[in-house]
Amino acid sequence: MDTERNLATLRRDLDAICDAQPFVTRFMARNLLTGDEVGRGENEETPSGSTRKTSIMMAALKAVSEGRLDLDEKIVYEQRLAQEVASGMIRFMTPGLVLSLRDAITGMMVLSDNVCTKMVLERLTLEEVDGYCKALGMVNTHHRFLIPPLALPIDHSLKSVTTTSAADQVLLLQTILDAQTSAEAQAKLGCTAELCAWALQVLKNQVLRYGLRSRLPFETVTASKSGRGKRGRMDAGVVYRNGAPFFIVTAYTDDVPQEMPDGTPGYTMSLETIGRIARACWDRFAVQ
Repeated sequence: MDTERNLATLRRDLDAICDAQPFVTRFMARNLLTGDEVGRGENEETPSGSTRKTSIMMAALKAVSEGRLDLDEKIVYEQRLAQEVASGMIRFMTPGLVLSLRDAITGMMVLSDNVCTKMVLERLTLEEVDGYCKALGMVNTHHRFLIPPLALPIDHSLKSVTTTSAADQVLLLQTILDAQTSAEAQAKLGCTAELCAWALQVLKNQVLRYGLRSRLPFETVTASKSGRGKRGRMDAGVVYRNGAPFFIVTAYTDDVPQEMPDGTPGYTMSLETIGRIARACWDRFAVQ
């Protein structure tokens, strides 16, 4: 009964966190110790922001496993790759810089560098990545663009961007986590055991501490990918405790206003909401 009571309290806490804001918040959390799940709009399609890049990474690693791509391939940074890019640091670097495909994937993930994203996606196709997600069971994930146009209006339609759902991202993260020990999960991802282990480490190398990490103890290990879009912020990751996977949480805010009634930027409260969701899961899952 204590477990059921704590789970019910967590649901109330999470609803209160979401209801306190004027924007939409969709999330899903899975306790990896008990299998308990909580969610809100978790199967609803929502802008993915850069959380889409986890599936891009895995599609690229599948191609590496199949011998179609080489992580040691040298890629030259060309000025054209900086066009329509608003994230990362390579866009500020001198053209002619040479990265390996391995480094491009790393840059795409840990700094969300969209020059690196272009480098990776130019070696795949959107149809390939989209089909890969569908094959994994990510039914609400639709890869539509190489890089979203910078001039997108704040009220853009879902079909103007890549979309996903909180549940789809839990599925992907769970499969990557399972693939650390499961040959079945490795086969589902189409990646070797070594590449599955590398993918998880890349997710752990995430350097951005806002969103789901913002209210967790500072040294907490997470394997995560955050994102931002014109309509909101998002974050998706595996949270560790005592050296072991503790829970998966994916959170997506949508229809976030530019400014809150008190003048606070909307994105600030968006990130704060995601942080509070992660902290509530940390506290309540721990006492079950």
